[in-house]
Amino acid sequence: MALERQVRAKILGKRDPEQEREAQEWMESVLGQKFPAVPYEDALCDGVVLCELMNKLKPGAIAKINRGGGQFKMMENANNFVKAIEAYGVPKIDLFQSIDLCEKKDIGQVTSCLFALARTTYRHPEFAGPWLGPRPSEENKREFSDEVIQAGKTVIGLQAGSNQGASQAGQNMGAGRKIILGK
Repeated sequence: MALERQVRAKILGKRDPEQEREAQEWMESVLGQKFPAVPYEDALCDGVVLCELMNKLKPGAIAKINRGGGQFKMMENANNFVKAIEAYGVPKIDLFQSIDLCEKKDIGQVTSCLFALARTTYRHPEFAGPWLGPRPSEENKREFSDEVIQAGKTVIGLQAGSNQGASQAGQNMGAGRKIILGK
């Protein structure tokens, strides 16, 4: 029992209400509709909102969204969402398991996955929607002339063992290393 409580506390510790709020606002903005007046995890648990979100980002990505039914249908929605976002380009490491959502085992991982989905939309030029989280860096490729490259080859870097005359002489402040072989 104590171990189960510790595991549950650790998972709950991964949740960040501020990130959940940001993710919810992003999804509402993309979908153009507000969430129902229920807690964040309850709005997501059946997977319908997530499937609608994915179909908004990539029309037709999820062919069938189960709007009713039991636990199995909810898990099917979650699985379809995960498959669709993986095909969209979200790395495997950022995905969640359907049990994390449907049984509310790890909502923090679901939120993390939504942030990863938002990062992936930046690579899709057809998406002109809102941002979520920090923007990914852009390439800053530099071109150097042959003259600049040749001038750089004459500079001795610090890794080459020269630090403007400094050395490690005198760094051994005590007895040297002694190796004693048997008695």
